[in-house]
Amino acid sequence: MLKLGVNIDHVATVREARYRGRGFGEPDPVEAARLCETAGAHGITAHLREDRRHIQDRDIWKLREIVKTRFNLEMANAPEIIDIALKLKPHIVCLVPERRLEVTTEGGLDVVANEKSLAETCKKMKDAGIEVSLFIAPDQRQIDASARTGAQFIELHTGKFAEEFHSAERGTRSAELDRLIAGAKQAHTLGLKVNAGHGLNYENLPALCSVPHLVELNIGHSIVSRAVFVGMEQAVKEMLALMEKYRG
Repeated sequence: MLKLGVNIDHVATVREARYRGRGFGEPDPVEAARLCETAGAHGITAHLREDRRHIQDRDIWKLREIVKTRFNLEMANAPEIIDIALKLKPHIVCLVPERRLEVTTEGGLDVVANEKSLAETCKKMKDAGIEVSLFIAPDQRQIDASARTGAQFIELHTGKFAEEFHSAERGTRSAELDRLIAGAKQAHTLGLKVNAGHGLNYENLPALCSVPHLVELNIGHSIVSRAVFVGMEQAVKEMLALMEKYRG
C-alpha cells in the first residue's frame, strides 16, 4: 500500500497571516492533523523552519503528543533544529535545504557537497531511535551519496515533474518522470526506501504511479487547498482514493 503523509504547514501559514506572534489563532494545524488521521492518512508532516514562518515550536510538541500514526519532522541540517529534534523524538526526520527567500522548499539537498555533516546528523538521529530521510533530486550522484550517509530513506523531489506536467502538451511523457523512475530503481538497489513529494496534486498524481518502489507520498498544499472547498477529511479521502491505484 502506498502511504500518504499529509503536510499541514500551510494550515499554519493561514493562521500566521492573521495571528503571527500572538501565540494562538486559527486555523489550528494540530486539529488539522487529527482530521487527517481520522480520514485515513498514514502520517503527518510538519516543517519547523529556522525562521518559524508557519509551524511554531508549540505546534510540533503538541503534534508529537497527539499524532497516532507517524510524525515526520521536516528540518534543516542546522544545530538548533537538530537539538530540538533529538528532544522531540519524532518517528522520522526529513532533512531539507532552506532558503529564506523561497515560498516553499525548492530544490533538493546537495548531499555530495555535505555528505560528512549529513552523515553525522544521521548517526545522531539513529542513536536516538529516529529514522532519517534526505530530500533530494532524482540525481544518480546524490542518490549514491545518500546511501553512504546512513539515511534509511530518500524523498525524491517531484517539483520539476509537477512543473513539466503543468506545462506539457497532453499525452507528452515527462522527462522528469523518467528521471524519477530511474532514481527510484537506483535507490531501491542501494537499499534505500523511497518517498516522494513536492508539487503533487490530484491532477498529476496518477502519472506518478509509474514510479516504482514508492513507500510514501508527502503532500500538503494541494490537500489544504482542496480542504477549503470540501473540508480536510474529504480532501484526504479523495487523495487516498487516487493512491489506491498504485501497484509499485
